[in-house]
Amino acid sequence: MKTFFDYLHRIIGSKSFSYQDRSANKDSNIATAVDIDDAIGVAVDSDDYERSISKAGINLITSFEDLKLDAYDDGTGTWTIGFGTTVYPDGIRVQQGDHCTVEQAKSFFQHDLRRFQKAVNKAVLVTLSQNQFDALVSLSYNIGQNAFKNSTLLKYLNAGDYQAAADQFLVWNKGGGQILKGLVRRREVERTLFLKR
Repeated sequence: MKTFFDYLHRIIGSKSFSYQDRSANKDSNIATAVDIDDAIGVAVDSDDYERSISKAGINLITSFEDLKLDAYDDGTGTWTIGFGTTVYPDGIRVQQGDHCTVEQAKSFFQHDLRRFQKAVNKAVLVTLSQNQFDALVSLSYNIGQNAFKNSTLLKYLNAGDYQAAADQFLVWNKGGGQILKGLVRRREVERTLFLKR
Protein backbone atom coordinates (compact mmCIF):
# COMPACT_ATOMS: atom_id res chain seq x y z
CA MET A 1 0.00 0.00 0.00
CA LYS A 2 2.90 2.35 0.78
CA THR A 3 4.18 1.84 -2.79
CA PHE A 4 0.81 2.96 -4.13
CA PHE A 5 0.87 6.20 -2.13
CA ASP A 6 4.50 6.81 -3.06
CA TYR A 7 3.50 6.46 -6.71
CA LEU A 8 0.61 8.90 -6.31
CA HIS A 9 2.85 11.34 -4.53
CA ARG A 10 5.36 11.22 -7.41
CA ILE A 11 2.61 11.85 -9.97
CA ILE A 12 0.86 14.73 -8.26
CA GLY A 13 3.71 16.14 -6.24
CA SER A 14 2.75 17.62 -2.92
CA LYS A 15 -0.84 18.38 -3.94
CA SER A 16 -3.44 16.72 -1.81
CA PHE A 17 -5.90 14.39 -3.41
CA SER A 18 -9.13 12.66 -2.63
CA TYR A 19 -10.97 9.59 -3.79
CA GLN A 20 -14.29 10.22 -5.42
CA ASP A 21 -16.80 7.87 -6.99
CA ARG A 22 -16.80 8.96 -10.64
CA SER A 23 -18.70 6.01 -12.07
CA ALA A 24 -21.98 6.32 -13.90
CA ASN A 25 -22.94 2.93 -12.54
CA LYS A 26 -23.05 2.85 -8.72
CA ASP A 27 -22.26 -0.90 -8.85
CA SER A 28 -18.89 -0.12 -10.41
CA ASN A 29 -15.77 -0.40 -8.28
CA ILE A 30 -13.57 1.93 -10.31
CA ALA A 31 -11.80 4.38 -8.00
CA THR A 32 -10.50 7.65 -9.32
CA ALA A 33 -7.72 9.66 -7.73
CA VAL A 34 -8.21 13.32 -8.54
CA ASP A 35 -6.32 16.49 -7.75
CA ILE A 36 -8.07 19.23 -5.82
CA ASP A 37 -8.40 21.17 -9.11
CA ASP A 38 -10.47 18.22 -10.44
CA ALA A 39 -7.97 17.24 -13.14
CA ILE A 40 -8.10 13.69 -14.43
CA GLY A 41 -6.26 11.33 -12.11
CA VAL A 42 -4.79 7.90 -12.48
CA ALA A 43 -6.53 4.85 -11.06
CA VAL A 44 -3.82 2.44 -9.96
CA ASP A 45 -4.41 -1.20 -9.11
CA SER A 46 -0.96 -2.64 -8.53
CA ASP A 47 -2.31 -6.20 -8.21
CA ASP A 48 -3.31 -6.22 -11.89
CA TYR A 49 -0.21 -4.79 -13.54
CA GLU A 50 3.22 -3.49 -12.77
CA ARG A 51 3.43 -0.20 -14.61
CA SER A 52 0.95 2.67 -14.90
CA ILE A 53 0.71 5.55 -17.30
CA SER A 54 2.15 8.84 -16.06
CA LYS A 55 0.43 12.19 -15.92
CA ALA A 56 2.39 13.16 -19.07
CA GLY A 57 1.01 10.06 -20.80
CA ILE A 58 -2.53 10.97 -19.79
CA ASN A 59 -1.98 14.48 -21.13
CA LEU A 60 -0.73 12.99 -24.41
CA ILE A 61 -3.87 10.88 -24.83
CA THR A 62 -6.27 13.66 -23.88
CA SER A 63 -4.51 16.11 -26.19
CA PHE A 64 -5.63 13.91 -29.09
CA GLU A 65 -8.87 12.52 -27.63
CA ASP A 66 -11.11 15.55 -27.21
CA LEU A 67 -13.89 15.38 -24.64
CA LYS A 68 -17.20 14.77 -26.43
CA LEU A 69 -20.38 14.35 -24.38
CA ASP A 70 -22.46 13.21 -27.36
CA ALA A 71 -21.56 10.05 -29.26
CA TYR A 72 -19.97 10.67 -32.66
CA ASP A 73 -18.74 8.57 -35.55
CA ASP A 74 -14.94 8.66 -35.45
CA GLY A 75 -14.79 8.60 -39.24
CA THR A 76 -14.43 4.83 -39.47
CA GLY A 77 -17.96 3.88 -38.43
CA THR A 78 -17.03 3.45 -34.77
CA TRP A 79 -19.23 5.34 -32.32
CA THR A 80 -17.17 7.11 -29.68
CA ILE A 81 -17.91 9.20 -26.58
CA GLY A 82 -16.04 10.96 -23.77
CA PHE A 83 -12.27 10.78 -24.21
CA GLY A 84 -12.36 8.23 -27.03
CA THR A 85 -14.40 5.51 -25.31
CA THR A 86 -15.90 2.99 -27.74
CA VAL A 87 -17.04 0.36 -25.23
CA TYR A 88 -18.59 1.20 -21.87
CA PRO A 89 -17.27 -0.45 -18.66
CA ASP A 90 -20.25 -2.84 -18.75
CA GLY A 91 -19.14 -4.14 -22.17
CA ILE A 92 -21.84 -2.42 -24.24
CA ARG A 93 -20.59 -0.58 -27.34
CA VAL A 94 -21.20 3.16 -27.66
CA GLN A 95 -24.11 3.83 -30.01
CA GLN A 96 -25.42 6.74 -32.02
CA GLY A 97 -27.53 9.00 -29.81
CA ASP A 98 -25.68 8.19 -26.56
CA HIS A 99 -24.91 11.05 -24.17
CA CYS A 100 -22.76 11.26 -21.05
CA THR A 101 -21.80 13.76 -18.38
CA VAL A 102 -18.26 15.00 -17.75
CA GLU A 103 -18.15 12.79 -14.65
CA GLN A 104 -19.19 9.73 -16.65
CA ALA A 105 -16.61 10.53 -19.35
CA LYS A 106 -13.89 10.63 -16.67
CA SER A 107 -15.06 7.29 -15.29
CA PHE A 108 -15.07 5.72 -18.76
CA PHE A 109 -11.58 7.11 -19.37
CA GLN A 110 -10.26 5.60 -16.13
CA HIS A 111 -11.71 2.22 -17.08
CA ASP A 112 -10.17 2.46 -20.56
CA LEU A 113 -6.77 3.42 -19.14
CA ARG A 114 -6.80 0.35 -16.92
CA ARG A 115 -7.61 -1.92 -19.87
CA PHE A 116 -4.87 -0.51 -22.11
CA GLN A 117 -2.23 -0.36 -19.37
CA LYS A 118 -2.95 -4.01 -18.60
CA ALA A 119 -2.78 -4.94 -22.30
CA VAL A 120 0.62 -3.26 -22.73
CA ASN A 121 1.97 -4.78 -19.53
CA LYS A 122 0.88 -8.28 -20.60
CA ALA A 123 2.10 -8.03 -24.19
CA VAL A 124 5.51 -6.37 -23.75
CA LEU A 125 8.27 -8.73 -22.65
CA VAL A 126 11.20 -6.27 -22.58
CA THR A 127 12.18 -3.47 -20.23
CA LEU A 128 10.55 -0.10 -20.94
CA SER A 129 11.18 3.41 -19.77
CA GLN A 130 8.17 5.41 -18.55
CA ASN A 131 8.17 7.39 -21.81
CA GLN A 132 8.12 4.19 -23.86
CA PHE A 133 5.30 2.75 -21.77
CA ASP A 134 3.27 5.97 -22.10
CA ALA A 135 3.73 6.03 -25.88
CA LEU A 136 2.62 2.39 -26.16
CA VAL A 137 -0.47 2.94 -24.00
CA SER A 138 -1.39 5.95 -26.15
CA LEU A 139 -0.97 3.89 -29.31
CA SER A 140 -2.98 0.93 -28.03
CA TYR A 141 -5.66 3.28 -26.67
CA ASN A 142 -6.10 4.56 -30.21
CA ILE A 143 -5.69 1.40 -32.32
CA GLY A 144 -7.16 -1.13 -29.87
CA GLN A 145 -5.79 -4.01 -27.82
CA ASN A 146 -5.98 -6.66 -30.52
CA ALA A 147 -4.30 -4.51 -33.16
CA PHE A 148 -1.53 -3.73 -30.67
CA LYS A 149 -1.08 -7.38 -29.60
CA ASN A 150 -0.81 -8.49 -33.24
CA SER A 151 1.34 -5.60 -34.47
CA THR A 152 4.74 -5.77 -36.09
CA LEU A 153 5.72 -3.01 -33.66
CA LEU A 154 5.22 -5.40 -30.73
CA LYS A 155 7.10 -8.20 -32.50
CA TYR A 156 10.11 -5.92 -33.06
CA LEU A 157 9.93 -4.58 -29.52
CA ASN A 158 9.80 -8.02 -27.92
CA ALA A 159 12.78 -9.03 -30.08
CA GLY A 160 14.70 -6.11 -28.50
CA ASP A 161 14.77 -3.95 -31.64
CA TYR A 162 13.59 -0.67 -30.11
CA GLN A 163 14.44 1.43 -33.19
CA ALA A 164 12.47 -0.79 -35.57
CA ALA A 165 9.58 -0.76 -33.08
CA ALA A 166 9.72 3.05 -32.94
CA ASP A 167 9.58 3.25 -36.73
CA GLN A 168 6.42 1.11 -36.69
CA PHE A 169 4.47 3.86 -34.90
CA LEU A 170 4.36 5.73 -38.21
CA VAL A 171 2.60 2.83 -39.95
CA TRP A 172 -0.56 3.38 -37.87
CA ASN A 173 -1.66 6.56 -39.65
CA LYS A 174 -4.84 5.45 -41.44
CA GLY A 175 -8.52 5.61 -40.60
CA GLY A 176 -11.05 4.10 -42.96
CA GLY A 177 -8.25 3.28 -45.40
CA GLN A 178 -7.19 6.94 -45.68
CA ILE A 179 -4.08 8.61 -44.25
CA LEU A 180 -5.33 11.10 -41.68
CA LYS A 181 -3.32 14.19 -40.71
CA GLY A 182 -4.37 13.86 -37.08
CA LEU A 183 -3.09 10.29 -36.92
CA VAL A 184 0.15 11.23 -38.68
CA ARG A 185 0.71 13.93 -36.05
CA ARG A 186 -0.25 11.64 -33.15
CA ARG A 187 2.08 8.85 -34.32
CA GLU A 188 4.98 11.30 -34.70
CA VAL A 189 4.43 12.55 -31.13
CA GLU A 190 4.17 9.00 -29.77
CA ARG A 191 7.29 7.89 -31.67
CA THR A 192 9.27 10.90 -30.40
CA LEU A 193 8.19 10.12 -26.84
CA PHE A 194 9.08 6.44 -27.27
CA LEU A 195 12.59 7.33 -28.48
CA LYS A 196 13.15 9.75 -25.58
CA ARG A 197 13.72 6.75 -23.27
